[in-house]
Amino acid sequence: MRAVILAGGRGTRLAPYTTILPKPLMPVGEKPILDIIARQLKLHGITEITLAVGHLAELLMSYFGDGQRLGVHISYSREEEPLGTAGPLSLIPDLHERFLVMNGDVLTTLDFNDMVQRHIASGALCTIAVHPKQIPIELGVIEYNSKLQLTSYVKKPVHEYRASMGIYIFEPRVLSFIPEKEYQDLPDLMMKLIQAGEIINCYPFSDYWLDIGRPTDYAKAVADLDQIEPLLFPAR
Repeated sequence: MRAVILAGGRGTRLAPYTTILPKPLMPVGEKPILDIIARQLKLHGITEITLAVGHLAELLMSYFGDGQRLGVHISYSREEEPLGTAGPLSLIPDLHERFLVMNGDVLTTLDFNDMVQRHIASGALCTIAVHPKQIPIELGVIEYNSKLQLTSYVKKPVHEYRASMGIYIFEPRVLSFIPEKEYQDLPDLMMKLIQAGEIINCYPFSDYWLDIGRPTDYAKAVADLDQIEPLLFPAR
């Protein structure tokens, strides 16, 4: 199975670092985050990787080359103008079989093989990896009725959501929902699929996951690496 890694964004939340370095090349420990991802995919038997590149593409292409150094085969699909997170898939001509799509800035201990098997068993067009996320509100939250009478006062509540991990399994038929060379984000594609009556399966995962796109999460990933590295690359 092929993996398509979205590596073309500008990474504005990590500026000024990403002014001169594409976010997938941000180092976590001694290796860029995308280097870690590629090695994980190889461990799970996924050795065909396409990098969807745009911003500072030359640096990514120079670092990874054809992937031989990592024991994988890497090809590139380059967007000349931003196409969002789903749009770049329309530029890849040979996605004829089931494929994985993921962001190039994800640090996770997710078992890709298990996710693929769950996807196959579900019969869905798409499976999304989801993670519980708690959002604290650092305020007292008030509710009141139509007479402006207080009905609830909750001190610093915590809301729990299920967040997309930026990891998807797709059947190739999904490409018929992505107009060629038009801007489209993955959330918009998901809503289009739902409206068309397609089945989208969710793969809940509650172990380690970080999107390193924010400075605080990037710092946490760097601090956590020594502890989680054996889980990133378990012995097989």
